[in-house]
Amino acid sequence: MGKYKIEKERLLFDNKALATLIIPLIIEQLLAVFVGMADSIMVASVGEAAVSGVSLVDNIMILFINAFAALATGGAVIAGQYLGQKNEKESCKAATQMIWFITILSLVIMAGIYLAKWFILHVVFGQIDADVMAHANTYLLIVTASIPFIALYNGGAAIFRVMGNSKVSMQVSIIMNAINVSGNALLIFGFHRGTEGVAIPTLISRITAAVLIIILLAQQKRIIHIQKSLHYRPDWRMIKRVLGIGIPNGLENSMFQLGKIIVLSLVSTFGTYAIAANAVSNAVANFQILPGMAINLAITAVIARCVGAGDYVQAQYYTKKLIKLAYVCIWAVNLLIFLLLPVILWAYNLSDVTAEMTRKILYFHSISCMIIWPISFSLPSTLRAAGDAAVTMVIALVSMWIFRIVFSYVLGGYLKMGVFGVWVAMVIDWCFRSICMSLRYKSGKWKLIRSI
Repeated sequence: MGKYKIEKERLLFDNKALATLIIPLIIEQLLAVFVGMADSIMVASVGEAAVSGVSLVDNIMILFINAFAALATGGAVIAGQYLGQKNEKESCKAATQMIWFITILSLVIMAGIYLAKWFILHVVFGQIDADVMAHANTYLLIVTASIPFIALYNGGAAIFRVMGNSKVSMQVSIIMNAINVSGNALLIFGFHRGTEGVAIPTLISRITAAVLIIILLAQQKRIIHIQKSLHYRPDWRMIKRVLGIGIPNGLENSMFQLGKIIVLSLVSTFGTYAIAANAVSNAVANFQILPGMAINLAITAVIARCVGAGDYVQAQYYTKKLIKLAYVCIWAVNLLIFLLLPVILWAYNLSDVTAEMTRKILYFHSISCMIIWPISFSLPSTLRAAGDAAVTMVIALVSMWIFRIVFSYVLGGYLKMGVFGVWVAMVIDWCFRSICMSLRYKSGKWKLIRSI
Protein backbone atom coordinates (compact mmCIF):
# COMPACT_ATOMS: atom_id res chain seq x y z
CA MET A 1 0.00 0.00 0.00
CA GLY A 2 3.01 2.30 0.51
CA LYS A 3 3.42 2.58 -3.24
CA TYR A 4 -0.02 4.15 -3.56
CA LYS A 5 0.77 6.70 -0.88
CA ILE A 6 4.00 7.71 -2.66
CA GLU A 7 2.24 8.09 -6.00
CA LYS A 8 -0.98 9.55 -4.62
CA GLU A 9 -0.95 12.41 -7.14
CA ARG A 10 -1.08 9.81 -9.96
CA LEU A 11 -4.39 8.33 -8.79
CA LEU A 12 -7.22 8.94 -11.26
CA PHE A 13 -9.82 9.24 -8.47
CA ASP A 14 -9.16 10.66 -5.01
CA ASN A 15 -11.50 9.89 -2.09
CA LYS A 16 -13.54 13.03 -2.76
CA ALA A 17 -14.07 12.07 -6.42
CA LEU A 18 -15.14 8.55 -5.37
CA ALA A 19 -17.59 9.95 -2.80
CA THR A 20 -18.97 12.37 -5.43
CA LEU A 21 -19.52 9.39 -7.75
CA ILE A 22 -20.89 6.84 -5.25
CA ILE A 23 -23.20 8.85 -2.94
CA PRO A 24 -25.57 10.00 -5.76
CA LEU A 25 -25.61 6.41 -7.09
CA ILE A 26 -26.73 5.08 -3.69
CA ILE A 27 -29.43 7.79 -3.49
CA GLU A 28 -30.57 6.94 -7.04
CA GLN A 29 -30.79 3.20 -6.25
CA LEU A 30 -32.62 3.89 -2.98
CA LEU A 31 -35.08 6.16 -4.78
CA ALA A 32 -35.79 3.50 -7.43
CA VAL A 33 -36.61 0.88 -4.75
CA PHE A 34 -38.80 3.25 -2.70
CA VAL A 35 -40.69 4.50 -5.78
CA GLY A 36 -41.22 0.91 -6.94
CA MET A 37 -42.80 0.12 -3.58
CA ALA A 38 -44.95 3.29 -3.66
CA ASP A 39 -46.12 2.41 -7.19
CA SER A 40 -47.13 -1.11 -6.16
CA ILE A 41 -49.11 0.24 -3.17
CA MET A 42 -50.98 2.74 -5.40
CA VAL A 43 -51.68 0.13 -8.08
CA ALA A 44 -53.07 -2.17 -5.36
CA SER A 45 -55.72 0.45 -4.58
CA VAL A 46 -57.11 -0.01 -8.13
CA GLY A 47 -57.73 -3.72 -7.48
CA GLU A 48 -56.13 -7.16 -7.70
CA ALA A 49 -56.84 -7.48 -11.43
CA ALA A 50 -54.92 -4.24 -12.05
CA VAL A 51 -51.98 -5.47 -9.94
CA SER A 52 -51.88 -8.72 -11.93
CA GLY A 53 -52.16 -6.98 -15.32
CA VAL A 54 -49.46 -4.41 -14.52
CA SER A 55 -47.06 -6.99 -13.04
CA LEU A 56 -47.41 -9.27 -16.09
CA VAL A 57 -46.48 -6.44 -18.47
CA ASP A 58 -43.70 -5.22 -16.16
CA ASN A 59 -42.03 -8.65 -16.35
CA ILE A 60 -41.75 -8.15 -20.13
CA MET A 61 -40.60 -4.52 -19.75
CA ILE A 62 -37.86 -5.41 -17.24
CA LEU A 63 -36.29 -7.70 -19.86
CA PHE A 64 -35.99 -4.79 -22.31
CA ILE A 65 -34.93 -2.25 -19.68
CA ASN A 66 -32.14 -4.63 -18.59
CA ALA A 67 -31.07 -5.11 -22.21
CA PHE A 68 -30.82 -1.33 -22.79
CA ALA A 69 -28.96 -0.86 -19.50
CA ALA A 70 -26.48 -3.54 -20.68
CA LEU A 71 -25.96 -1.83 -24.06
CA ALA A 72 -25.53 1.48 -22.24
CA THR A 73 -22.87 -0.15 -20.06
CA GLY A 74 -21.09 -1.32 -23.22
CA GLY A 75 -21.05 2.23 -24.59
CA ALA A 76 -19.95 3.67 -21.25
CA VAL A 77 -17.06 1.19 -20.92
CA ILE A 78 -15.74 2.03 -24.41
CA ALA A 79 -16.17 5.80 -23.85
CA GLY A 80 -14.52 5.45 -20.42
CA GLN A 81 -11.54 3.54 -21.81
CA TYR A 82 -10.99 6.26 -24.44
CA LEU A 83 -11.29 8.86 -21.68
CA GLY A 84 -8.58 6.97 -19.77
CA GLN A 85 -6.41 7.34 -22.90
CA LYS A 86 -7.23 11.08 -22.84
CA ASN A 87 -8.76 10.61 -26.29
CA GLU A 88 -11.84 12.80 -25.81
CA LYS A 89 -12.72 12.82 -29.51
CA GLU A 90 -13.13 9.02 -29.64
CA SER A 91 -14.98 9.09 -26.27
CA CYS A 92 -17.53 11.48 -27.75
CA LYS A 93 -17.80 9.35 -30.89
CA ALA A 94 -18.45 6.21 -28.78
CA ALA A 95 -21.15 8.04 -26.79
CA THR A 96 -22.82 9.39 -29.95
CA GLN A 97 -22.81 6.00 -31.69
CA MET A 98 -24.22 4.27 -28.60
CA ILE A 99 -27.04 6.82 -28.17
CA TRP A 100 -28.04 6.59 -31.84
CA PHE A 101 -27.82 2.80 -31.90
CA ILE A 102 -29.99 2.24 -28.81
CA THR A 103 -32.50 4.84 -30.08
CA ILE A 104 -32.96 3.01 -33.40
CA LEU A 105 -33.00 -0.41 -31.71
CA SER A 106 -35.56 0.73 -29.11
CA LEU A 107 -37.85 2.11 -31.86
CA VAL A 108 -37.66 -1.26 -33.66
CA ILE A 109 -38.46 -3.11 -30.39
CA MET A 110 -41.34 -0.73 -29.63
CA ALA A 111 -42.84 -1.36 -33.09
CA GLY A 112 -42.29 -5.11 -32.63
CA ILE A 113 -44.18 -5.14 -29.31
CA TYR A 114 -47.12 -3.24 -30.83
CA LEU A 115 -47.23 -5.69 -33.76
CA ALA A 116 -46.97 -8.68 -31.40
CA LYS A 117 -49.50 -7.32 -28.86
CA TRP A 118 -52.07 -10.07 -29.46
CA PHE A 119 -49.38 -12.78 -29.20
CA ILE A 120 -48.03 -11.32 -25.91
CA LEU A 121 -51.48 -11.00 -24.33
CA HIS A 122 -52.94 -14.32 -25.46
CA VAL A 123 -49.94 -16.67 -25.88
CA VAL A 124 -47.13 -15.38 -23.63
CA PHE A 125 -49.48 -14.52 -20.75
CA GLY A 126 -51.59 -17.61 -21.39
CA GLN A 127 -55.08 -18.13 -19.97
CA ILE A 128 -55.75 -15.06 -17.81
CA ASP A 129 -59.08 -13.62 -16.66
CA ALA A 130 -60.81 -11.09 -18.91
CA ASP A 131 -60.46 -8.21 -16.43
CA VAL A 132 -56.71 -8.92 -15.95
CA MET A 133 -56.38 -9.05 -19.75
CA ALA A 134 -58.11 -5.65 -20.07
CA HIS A 135 -55.74 -4.04 -17.53
CA ALA A 136 -52.68 -5.66 -19.16
CA ASN A 137 -53.82 -4.45 -22.60
CA THR A 138 -54.28 -0.83 -21.43
CA TYR A 139 -50.94 -0.79 -19.58
CA LEU A 140 -49.06 -2.41 -22.49
CA LEU A 141 -50.46 0.07 -25.04
CA ILE A 142 -49.30 3.11 -23.05
CA VAL A 143 -46.04 1.93 -21.45
CA THR A 144 -44.64 0.41 -24.68
CA ALA A 145 -44.43 3.98 -26.05
CA SER A 146 -41.92 4.77 -23.27
CA ILE A 147 -39.34 2.15 -24.40
CA PRO A 148 -37.22 4.55 -26.56
CA PHE A 149 -37.20 7.10 -23.74
CA ILE A 150 -36.07 4.71 -21.00
CA ALA A 151 -33.37 3.48 -23.43
CA LEU A 152 -32.15 7.07 -23.95
CA TYR A 153 -32.17 7.78 -20.21
CA ASN A 154 -30.14 4.63 -19.49
CA GLY A 155 -27.63 5.53 -22.22
CA GLY A 156 -27.21 9.12 -21.04
CA ALA A 157 -26.96 8.14 -17.35
CA ALA A 158 -24.22 5.57 -18.10
CA ILE A 159 -22.15 8.19 -19.97
CA PHE A 160 -22.45 10.70 -17.11
CA ARG A 161 -21.35 8.04 -14.61
CA VAL A 162 -18.23 7.22 -16.61
CA MET A 163 -17.37 10.93 -16.58
CA GLY A 164 -17.47 10.65 -12.77
CA ASN A 165 -20.62 12.79 -12.70
CA SER A 166 -23.40 10.62 -11.23
CA LYS A 167 -25.01 13.73 -9.71
CA VAL A 168 -26.66 14.53 -13.06
CA SER A 169 -28.27 11.08 -13.45
CA MET A 170 -29.40 11.27 -9.80
CA GLN A 171 -31.03 14.69 -10.31
CA VAL A 172 -32.78 13.55 -13.50
CA SER A 173 -33.87 10.35 -11.70
CA ILE A 174 -35.35 12.43 -8.85
CA ILE A 175 -37.38 14.47 -11.37
CA MET A 176 -38.49 11.32 -13.23
CA ASN A 177 -39.59 9.53 -10.04
CA ALA A 178 -41.30 12.64 -8.63
CA ILE A 179 -43.39 12.96 -11.84
CA ASN A 180 -44.20 9.24 -11.72
CA VAL A 181 -45.32 9.12 -8.06
CA SER A 182 -47.19 12.44 -8.05
CA GLY A 183 -48.83 11.58 -11.40
CA ASN A 184 -49.96 8.20 -10.07
CA ALA A 185 -51.37 9.81 -6.91
CA LEU A 186 -53.19 12.52 -8.91
CA LEU A 187 -54.73 10.20 -11.52
CA ILE A 188 -55.56 7.28 -9.21
CA PHE A 189 -56.72 9.08 -6.08
CA GLY A 190 -57.69 12.46 -7.59
CA PHE A 191 -59.32 11.48 -10.88
CA HIS A 192 -60.09 7.84 -9.92
CA ARG A 193 -58.50 6.47 -13.06
CA GLY A 194 -57.64 2.77 -13.41
CA THR A 195 -54.57 1.24 -15.03
CA GLU A 196 -54.07 4.28 -17.28
CA GLY A 197 -53.58 6.27 -14.07
CA VAL A 198 -50.45 4.20 -13.49
CA ALA A 199 -49.28 4.00 -17.12
CA ILE A 200 -49.57 7.67 -18.22
CA PRO A 201 -47.27 9.09 -15.47
CA THR A 202 -44.72 6.34 -16.29
CA LEU A 203 -44.71 7.46 -19.94
CA ILE A 204 -44.52 11.20 -19.13
CA SER A 205 -41.77 10.70 -16.52
CA ARG A 206 -39.62 8.68 -18.93
CA ILE A 207 -40.09 11.20 -21.76
CA THR A 208 -39.04 14.01 -19.38
CA ALA A 209 -35.97 12.08 -18.16
CA ALA A 210 -34.82 11.25 -21.71
CA VAL A 211 -35.24 14.84 -22.97
CA LEU A 212 -33.39 16.29 -19.96
CA ILE A 213 -30.45 13.89 -20.06
CA ILE A 214 -29.96 14.23 -23.85
CA ILE A 215 -30.06 18.06 -23.63
CA LEU A 216 -27.39 17.90 -20.89
CA LEU A 217 -25.30 15.36 -22.82
CA ALA A 218 -25.41 17.53 -25.96
CA GLN A 219 -23.69 20.42 -24.13
CA GLN A 220 -20.34 20.75 -25.90
CA LYS A 221 -18.55 21.85 -22.69
CA ARG A 222 -18.81 18.28 -21.30
CA ILE A 223 -15.69 16.09 -21.47
CA ILE A 224 -17.86 13.49 -23.19
CA HIS A 225 -20.74 14.90 -25.24
CA ILE A 226 -22.83 13.77 -28.18
CA GLN A 227 -22.82 15.49 -31.55
CA LYS A 228 -25.60 18.01 -32.15
CA SER A 229 -26.83 16.60 -35.42
CA LEU A 230 -29.82 14.66 -36.67
CA HIS A 231 -27.66 13.21 -39.44
CA TYR A 232 -26.51 9.75 -38.32
CA ARG A 233 -23.75 7.82 -40.02
CA PRO A 234 -23.18 4.42 -38.39
CA ASP A 235 -19.57 3.71 -37.42
CA TRP A 236 -19.70 -0.09 -37.42
CA ARG A 237 -16.19 -0.39 -35.97
CA MET A 238 -17.30 1.58 -32.90
CA ILE A 239 -20.72 -0.13 -32.71
CA LYS A 240 -18.97 -3.54 -32.79
CA ARG A 241 -16.84 -2.48 -29.80
CA VAL A 242 -19.90 -1.32 -27.85
CA LEU A 243 -21.80 -4.54 -28.68
CA GLY A 244 -18.76 -6.66 -27.74
CA ILE A 245 -19.47 -5.69 -24.12
CA GLY A 246 -23.17 -4.83 -24.37
CA ILE A 247 -24.44 -8.09 -25.92
CA PRO A 248 -22.83 -10.52 -23.39
CA ASN A 249 -23.94 -8.22 -20.56
CA GLY A 250 -27.46 -8.04 -22.02
CA LEU A 251 -27.70 -11.82 -22.45
CA GLU A 252 -26.52 -12.31 -18.87
CA ASN A 253 -29.14 -9.84 -17.54
CA SER A 254 -31.95 -11.27 -19.68
CA MET A 255 -31.18 -14.88 -18.76
CA PHE A 256 -31.01 -13.89 -15.10
CA GLN A 257 -34.52 -12.40 -15.38
CA LEU A 258 -35.74 -15.54 -17.17
CA GLY A 259 -34.22 -17.67 -14.40
CA LYS A 260 -36.13 -15.65 -11.79
CA ILE A 261 -39.40 -16.29 -13.65
CA ILE A 262 -38.68 -20.06 -13.85
CA VAL A 263 -37.86 -20.22 -10.12
CA LEU A 264 -40.99 -18.17 -9.34
CA SER A 265 -43.14 -20.80 -11.07
CA LEU A 266 -41.61 -23.42 -8.73
CA VAL A 267 -42.27 -21.26 -5.64
CA SER A 268 -45.95 -20.97 -6.62
CA THR A 269 -46.31 -24.77 -6.19
CA PHE A 270 -45.34 -24.52 -2.49
CA GLY A 271 -48.55 -22.74 -1.49
CA THR A 272 -49.82 -19.25 -0.69
CA TYR A 273 -47.65 -18.79 2.41
CA ALA A 274 -44.51 -19.56 0.36
CA ILE A 275 -45.49 -17.07 -2.39
CA ALA A 276 -46.08 -14.36 0.24
CA ALA A 277 -42.83 -15.13 2.13
CA ASN A 278 -40.89 -15.09 -1.15
CA ALA A 279 -42.44 -11.77 -2.26
CA VAL A 280 -41.73 -9.99 1.06
CA SER A 281 -38.21 -11.47 1.20
CA ASN A 282 -37.50 -10.22 -2.34
CA ALA A 283 -38.69 -6.71 -1.42
CA VAL A 284 -36.44 -6.55 1.68
CA ALA A 285 -33.54 -8.29 -0.13
CA ASN A 286 -33.43 -5.35 -2.58
CA PHE A 287 -32.43 -3.12 0.35
CA GLN A 288 -29.88 -5.66 1.63
CA ILE A 289 -27.83 -5.44 -1.60
CA LEU A 290 -28.68 -1.84 -2.56
CA PRO A 291 -25.32 -0.19 -1.67
CA GLY A 292 -23.50 -2.99 -3.50
CA MET A 293 -25.53 -2.35 -6.67
CA ALA A 294 -24.62 1.36 -6.53
CA ILE A 295 -20.92 0.63 -5.97
CA ASN A 296 -20.94 -1.81 -8.93
CA LEU A 297 -21.94 1.09 -11.21
CA ALA A 298 -19.05 3.10 -9.78
CA ILE A 299 -16.61 0.20 -10.32
CA THR A 300 -17.56 0.06 -14.02
CA ALA A 301 -16.90 3.80 -14.45
CA VAL A 302 -13.63 3.84 -12.47
CA ILE A 303 -12.06 0.65 -13.88
CA ALA A 304 -12.92 1.57 -17.51
CA ARG A 305 -10.87 4.78 -17.05
CA CYS A 306 -7.94 2.85 -15.48
CA VAL A 307 -7.95 0.23 -18.25
CA GLY A 308 -8.10 2.94 -20.94
CA ALA A 309 -5.05 4.58 -19.35
CA GLY A 310 -3.30 1.17 -19.41
CA ASP A 311 -2.80 1.45 -15.65
CA TYR A 312 -3.69 -2.01 -14.35
CA VAL A 313 -1.99 -1.31 -11.02
CA GLN A 314 -4.63 1.37 -10.38
CA ALA A 315 -7.35 -0.95 -11.73
CA GLN A 316 -6.39 -3.52 -9.06
CA TYR A 317 -6.05 -0.82 -6.40
CA TYR A 318 -9.56 0.55 -7.03
CA THR A 319 -11.07 -2.94 -7.34
CA LYS A 320 -9.74 -3.82 -3.88
CA LYS A 321 -10.75 -0.44 -2.42
CA LEU A 322 -14.29 -0.41 -3.84
CA ILE A 323 -15.00 -4.06 -2.96
CA LYS A 324 -13.89 -3.28 0.62
CA LEU A 325 -16.30 -0.32 0.56
CA ALA A 326 -19.08 -2.59 -0.75
CA TYR A 327 -18.48 -4.93 2.20
CA VAL A 328 -18.57 -2.05 4.72
CA CYS A 329 -21.81 -0.63 3.27
CA ILE A 330 -23.52 -4.03 2.99
CA TRP A 331 -22.57 -4.88 6.59
CA ALA A 332 -23.95 -1.52 7.80
CA VAL A 333 -27.25 -1.90 5.91
CA ASN A 334 -27.74 -5.53 6.92
CA LEU A 335 -27.04 -4.89 10.60
CA LEU A 336 -29.70 -2.16 10.46
CA ILE A 337 -32.17 -4.55 8.78
CA PHE A 338 -31.39 -7.18 11.45
CA LEU A 339 -32.48 -4.67 14.10
CA LEU A 340 -35.56 -3.50 12.16
CA LEU A 341 -36.75 -6.94 10.98
CA PRO A 342 -39.46 -7.36 13.69
CA VAL A 343 -40.91 -3.97 12.67
CA ILE A 344 -40.68 -4.79 8.95
CA LEU A 345 -42.51 -8.11 9.42
CA TRP A 346 -45.16 -6.44 11.59
CA ALA A 347 -45.74 -3.78 8.86
CA TYR A 348 -46.49 -6.48 6.27
CA ASN A 349 -49.14 -7.99 8.59
CA LEU A 350 -48.15 -11.59 7.76
CA SER A 351 -49.59 -14.76 9.25
CA ASP A 352 -47.40 -16.50 11.86
CA VAL A 353 -46.20 -19.26 9.51
CA THR A 354 -45.42 -16.77 6.70
CA ALA A 355 -43.64 -14.37 9.08
CA GLU A 356 -41.50 -17.19 10.49
CA MET A 357 -40.44 -18.37 7.01
CA THR A 358 -39.73 -14.78 5.91
CA ARG A 359 -37.58 -14.23 9.02
CA LYS A 360 -35.62 -17.43 8.30
CA ILE A 361 -35.04 -16.46 4.64
CA LEU A 362 -33.98 -12.89 5.44
CA TYR A 363 -31.53 -13.90 8.18
CA PHE A 364 -29.95 -16.42 5.79
CA HIS A 365 -29.86 -13.95 2.88
CA SER A 366 -28.46 -11.18 5.09
CA ILE A 367 -25.57 -13.30 6.38
CA SER A 368 -24.85 -14.55 2.84
CA CYS A 369 -24.76 -10.95 1.52
CA MET A 370 -22.33 -9.93 4.24
CA ILE A 371 -19.95 -12.81 3.45
CA ILE A 372 -20.04 -13.39 -0.29
CA TRP A 373 -22.17 -10.94 -2.37
CA PRO A 374 -19.41 -8.40 -3.29
CA ILE A 375 -17.06 -11.12 -4.60
CA SER A 376 -19.89 -12.68 -6.63
CA PHE A 377 -21.24 -9.45 -8.14
CA SER A 378 -18.77 -6.56 -7.66
CA LEU A 379 -15.66 -8.39 -8.94
CA PRO A 380 -17.37 -9.13 -12.33
CA SER A 381 -17.91 -5.35 -12.74
CA THR A 382 -14.11 -4.97 -12.95
CA LEU A 383 -13.88 -7.77 -15.51
CA ARG A 384 -16.64 -6.23 -17.67
CA ALA A 385 -15.07 -2.76 -17.48
CA ALA A 386 -11.84 -4.32 -18.80
CA GLY A 387 -13.79 -5.81 -21.74
CA ASP A 388 -13.96 -9.36 -20.31
CA ALA A 389 -17.77 -9.47 -20.61
CA ALA A 390 -17.97 -12.74 -22.58
CA VAL A 391 -16.28 -14.76 -19.83
CA THR A 392 -18.39 -13.23 -17.03
CA MET A 393 -21.49 -14.05 -19.10
CA VAL A 394 -20.50 -17.72 -19.51
CA ILE A 395 -19.69 -18.09 -15.79
CA ALA A 396 -22.96 -16.39 -14.77
CA LEU A 397 -25.14 -18.45 -17.15
CA VAL A 398 -23.56 -21.82 -16.27
CA SER A 399 -23.83 -21.00 -12.57
CA MET A 400 -27.45 -19.86 -12.82
CA TRP A 401 -28.77 -22.82 -14.84
CA ILE A 402 -26.88 -25.53 -12.91
CA PHE A 403 -26.89 -24.20 -9.37
CA ARG A 404 -29.72 -21.69 -9.05
CA ILE A 405 -32.36 -23.44 -11.18
CA VAL A 406 -31.48 -27.15 -10.91
CA PHE A 407 -30.64 -26.91 -7.19
CA SER A 408 -33.90 -24.99 -6.57
CA TYR A 409 -35.80 -28.04 -7.81
CA VAL A 410 -33.52 -30.47 -5.95
CA LEU A 411 -33.54 -28.63 -2.60
CA GLY A 412 -36.99 -27.02 -2.80
CA GLY A 413 -38.89 -29.89 -4.40
CA TYR A 414 -37.02 -33.21 -4.08
CA LEU A 415 -35.56 -32.59 -0.58
CA LYS A 416 -38.79 -30.88 0.58
CA MET A 417 -37.05 -27.68 1.79
CA GLY A 418 -39.73 -25.59 0.06
CA VAL A 419 -39.18 -21.89 -0.58
CA PHE A 420 -36.18 -21.80 1.79
CA GLY A 421 -34.45 -24.35 -0.49
CA VAL A 422 -34.83 -21.93 -3.41
CA TRP A 423 -32.93 -19.23 -1.47
CA VAL A 424 -30.23 -21.75 -0.45
CA ALA A 425 -29.82 -22.68 -4.14
CA MET A 426 -29.37 -18.99 -4.98
CA VAL A 427 -26.53 -18.67 -2.46
CA ILE A 428 -24.87 -21.85 -3.81
CA ASP A 429 -24.98 -20.07 -7.19
CA TRP A 430 -23.21 -17.06 -5.56
CA CYS A 431 -20.51 -19.34 -4.10
CA PHE A 432 -19.76 -20.91 -7.49
CA ARG A 433 -19.69 -17.48 -9.16
CA SER A 434 -17.35 -16.06 -6.53
CA ILE A 435 -14.87 -18.92 -7.02
CA CYS A 436 -14.90 -18.62 -10.84
CA MET A 437 -14.77 -14.79 -10.87
CA SER A 438 -11.90 -14.79 -8.34
CA LEU A 439 -9.91 -17.32 -10.41
CA ARG A 440 -10.49 -15.28 -13.58
CA TYR A 441 -9.45 -12.05 -11.84
CA LYS A 442 -6.32 -13.59 -10.28
CA SER A 443 -5.29 -15.17 -13.61
CA GLY A 444 -4.78 -11.63 -14.98
CA LYS A 445 -6.16 -12.64 -18.42
CA TRP A 446 -8.60 -9.71 -18.26
CA LYS A 447 -5.57 -7.40 -18.56
CA LEU A 448 -4.74 -8.83 -22.01
CA ILE A 449 -8.12 -7.96 -23.58
CA ARG A 450 -8.23 -4.96 -25.90
CA SER A 451 -11.67 -3.42 -26.41
CA ILE A 452 -10.40 -0.27 -28.18
